[in-house]
Formats: sequence, structure tokens, C-alpha cells
Amino acid sequence: MSETTPPPPEGRIRVERRGALMLIGIDRPTKLNGFTPQMVDQLSLAYQRFEDDAEARVAVLHGFGQHFSAGLQLDLFEDRLHSSPLSTAGLADPFQLRPPFRTKPCVAAMQGVCFTLACELMLAADIVVAASNCRFAQLEVKRGIMANHGATIRMIERAGWGDAMLYLLSGDEFGATEAYRMHLVQEVVEPGRQLERAIEIAERIAAQAPLAIRATLANGRTMIQEGHAAAVAELGDLQARLLKSEDAAEGVQSFRERRAAAFNER
Repeated sequence: MSETTPPPPEGRIRVERRGALMLIGIDRPTKLNGFTPQMVDQLSLAYQRFEDDAEARVAVLHGFGQHFSAGLQLDLFEDRLHSSPLSTAGLADPFQLRPPFRTKPCVAAMQGVCFTLACELMLAADIVVAASNCRFAQLEVKRGIMANHGATIRMIERAGWGDAMLYLLSGDEFGATEAYRMHLVQEVVEPGRQLERAIEIAERIAAQAPLAIRATLANGRTMIQEGHAAAVAELGDLQARLLKSEDAAEGVQSFRERRAAAFNER
């Protein structure tokens, strides 16, 4: 991303539109990108901005500096810890725990320290690229609280009970190789390449039909939230709506003409 003025002491969330991508950057590197209340509020606004931008097809979440984020600066959140999630009501939830849900895909690029809330933001993304120097940890039990922004749900879904509890109950750190083994990340790359690779993946997704991408995400979310039967039950209606779209017609025409499709519907 382009150079800009240093972040204020309370940090900030930087948003940059790059073609069909929206880059959402955590910017407080002198404090390991630790979240302040202002940053949490700005993050919700950034995700809502992504949802509202018809030209933005894929979000890329990343951290400036050597680390993704050390999580919450806990001493600044004593009052707000009583509310869950921390995200702003009425805005798209970065943790995908309550409506309004994000309807477009998010790719996360992780590096260095990725503690507590950082892990839960990662788990809420759809695809994750991790640098090999990542240090993951859900440390909440060491502070007398619990992970309450998705880790107790998504780590079990992806890693299974035993592996999830090993780290949720101990607060121990684990690395990128272990995160890959537990299906928490999809690719591990050399440090410094994680954002570049995340952008490559996001651009591949952005080249596909936006309506089809949204329908795929929606059906997958139904599977997770409501189960197999509910997901199967909605397949016909989802596909029927897609078949009526201009993008579906373009997909067929591009197949006939042996060329790349040019999708335009939002």
C-alpha cells in the first residue's frame, strides 16, 4: 500500500480500494497492531464500506509491519468486554457472528504475532494465507476470560474437539505448520509474501461472477448454521436465480466462444 502519515497513538484501520479489491489494514505497528476501541469501531465501518461498495468484490485483511495483531489492548476494554460481539450493531460484523453478515468474500494475510482477537478475525475470513513465522494463540484463559468472538466455534468445526481444546484450554502458542494441519489456514508462505499471495487469490476470485460468488458463500453459510438438509433445500432456488442473470448468459457465451468471461452484475 502507498506510504502515508504515521498512525495516531490509538491506531487506525486503513482502507484502500485497488481495482475490484478492498484492502483493510490494521495500522498500529509500534504496539504490535494491538486493537484499541477506536480501531475496533473503525474495523466495523471498514467491513460495512466493503459491503456497500458495489465495485469491491473481495476484501483482503492484513496488518502493517512485522505482525498481524497482538489482539485487544485489554486494559482499554474493561467496559466493552461485557458486550459481545465488540463490533458495532447495524454494521457488517467482521467476526461473522451476527447479522448483518458479510456477503462477499474475505481473504486474510497473516504474519508474526496473531493473538486472541487476531485469530478470531482470521477464522472469520473465508481464505487465509499465513507467513511461516506466524505465532497463533488464544490467550484468553490466561487472563481469566474466554475467547468469545468465534474461536470456540470455528476451531472445533475445522480442527476437531481435541486439537481445538488443546489450545483453547491451555492458551499455548502454535505455529503456521500446526495451523495448516488443523485446517485453520489454507496456505503457508515465506514471510513477506503473505499479502502478495492473498492479493493473488483475491484477484482470482474477483474475476469470477459476483452473484455466483455470493450464492456460493450464502449456501455454505446455511450449511454451517442450519445443517445439511437446509443447505440442500435452497440449492434449487439459488441456481434458478443465477440462471436468470446476465452473468450466467455471459458464462455460456464465453464457453461457446472459448474466451474468458466478462462478468458485470453485482
